[in-house]
Amino acid sequence: MTAKWKILRVSMHIHHRHRYTTDANITVLFNNYVDKSNVFSWNSIIADLARSGDSVEALKAFSSMRKSSLKPNRSSFPCAIKSCSALCDLKSGKQAHQQAFVFGYSYDLFVSSALIDMYSKCGQLLDARNLFDEIPQRNVVSWTSMINGYVQNDCPREALLLFKKQLVEESECGVEEEGCVDGVAMASILCACSRVSEKYMTRGVHGFLIKRGFDGVLGVGNTLIDAYGKCGEVNVSRKVFDEMIEKDLISWNSMIALCAQHGLSEEAIGAFRLMVRSAEVKFTAVTLSAVFLACAHSGALQIGKCVHDQVIKMNLENDVYVGTSIIDMYCKCGRVKMARRAFDRMTEKNVKSWSAMIAGYGMHGQAKEALQVFSDMIKAGIKPNSISFVSVLSACSHAGLVDEGWHWFCAMQHRFNIEPIVEHYGCMVDLLGRAGYLKKAYNLITEMRVRPDFVIWCSILASCRIHKNVELGEISVKKLFELDPNNSGYYALLSNIYADAGRWEDVERMRIFMKNHGFVKSPGYSLVELKGRVHIFLAGDRKHPQHEKIYAFLEQLTVKLQEAGHVPNVGSVLHDVDEEEKGMVLQIHSEKLAVAFGILNSVPGTTIQVIKNLRTCGDCHTTIKLISKITEREIVIRDPKRFHHIKKGVCSCGDYW
Repeated sequence: MTAKWKILRVSMHIHHRHRYTTDANITVLFNNYVDKSNVFSWNSIIADLARSGDSVEALKAFSSMRKSSLKPNRSSFPCAIKSCSALCDLKSGKQAHQQAFVFGYSYDLFVSSALIDMYSKCGQLLDARNLFDEIPQRNVVSWTSMINGYVQNDCPREALLLFKKQLVEESECGVEEEGCVDGVAMASILCACSRVSEKYMTRGVHGFLIKRGFDGVLGVGNTLIDAYGKCGEVNVSRKVFDEMIEKDLISWNSMIALCAQHGLSEEAIGAFRLMVRSAEVKFTAVTLSAVFLACAHSGALQIGKCVHDQVIKMNLENDVYVGTSIIDMYCKCGRVKMARRAFDRMTEKNVKSWSAMIAGYGMHGQAKEALQVFSDMIKAGIKPNSISFVSVLSACSHAGLVDEGWHWFCAMQHRFNIEPIVEHYGCMVDLLGRAGYLKKAYNLITEMRVRPDFVIWCSILASCRIHKNVELGEISVKKLFELDPNNSGYYALLSNIYADAGRWEDVERMRIFMKNHGFVKSPGYSLVELKGRVHIFLAGDRKHPQHEKIYAFLEQLTVKLQEAGHVPNVGSVLHDVDEEEKGMVLQIHSEKLAVAFGILNSVPGTTIQVIKNLRTCGDCHTTIKLISKITEREIVIRDPKRFHHIKKGVCSCGDYW
């Protein structure tokens, strides 16, 4: 039998290479090498084909066995049913189920588990659950198959409820210590936790798996990292990661990606460096894409360039996902020309690649270039998706292209059959509002087909500040209070609108309201990269080692600014501060500290790049334009909305932001 099996494996290899596709061809092979009267030989063939991923041929072999009038046994069905699962072939799966029932194997634990998996993968959860409920005595495979089915079909709560039922049945049968739960089941449960994204649930399951001794299982640890990350508990994810005895590529990639996605760029880059030094596993395209995301968030251009060099060495530049990440990184690090060069070098581009380039031009205020790339994309036969139109409308918004924005907003619906979602409406409200069409923006909100979120009301609130529309600003804040009562940002914005309008009593009222409700305004901070290291500055920051030097330099600049005729814009600074103090308050804004530090610590002529978490105030914008002229430096500021390229006293935004 051993010799015959070896010959059979060779025949299967030949069969695979020559792609036999008919029952007649399979029969030729079986006639030569298989004892057709032996069901075990047929079972071996079916299993071998199924394991090698040749599901179609596995089902044909199963069909040929049935045509030979052999009676299948309990081992004949699982691999045939798994082949149906792999192909999502519900019709063949139901036929296999019917035959298993006829021969008395439908409630066999292995057959029924395979059937549950098949029905789940074909989206027939009700059939899967009915079969599961009919099994007289379930084992760990049965429970795990049904739990997996719920997870795969995006029903995580049902998966967790079934797990709870499993534990209750375990308790009633007194088998807790034996354990009807294995590592595979725990990984599925943690997947469900990550989709539910509730901290208490993940913590409860974590405690259970420690009690049962699964905390050392690699797959469980990897899923636990992801589950905590989806709950926003990145610190706990890192603790789980650090305590793992064994780590594989998935462990490292998960940890780096989670840090990058949650804005913990320094931690993500640090984890990548540790991965490289540990030499436990080799990084891949997935790893590098996550690192590029971290560089994009923090503006770590030099690190991004180094990682790009690694991409070139590994010949991954044509990988569409890595290439798209490179485009995004260079755009968000203020180097749109380098992004375009990377874009042009890509031999294969998908809709995400094109959309990233459009978004990049848009955030840099180069709307005409963004629209040209969008036009080229359509000519190349790439159908734009919802994200593509967000990028286009955002580009129009940054440049104030109202007519173009309206054109593409309508074309999106009528020409490309894409229904607008809240992000598209948000772009249009921002476009109309900042251009001064506040009534049109408000009317668009009232006509939206989806419920406006707090981002949309914040957009119109910001426009109210620009155009000093107090009445609509108050309406916006009222709506925002209903949607997101714990966010202090829009109260501060309304306070600024009152200040710009000189309504100091209302400013004081808002100040007291925020204080009584425990609201604290989000602190402004700015980042600047120098020699591969990112430096962080808060407003009024005196913790930086060079703070004395920075403040002294700002004093010198202030004198030169005054000589140039600059008068601080103190209109929105609180009224109970005297004029001299108002100027001092503005002088210590975080972006000014970051710019001063950058100038002091770089070679003359070098571009200074700063990333700010809040919108740049009017005085800082004017001041930095003058600083660029006085110091003969190009200064690039990235705020949450866009880039400001400032050179020789002129900003790329045209003072429209």
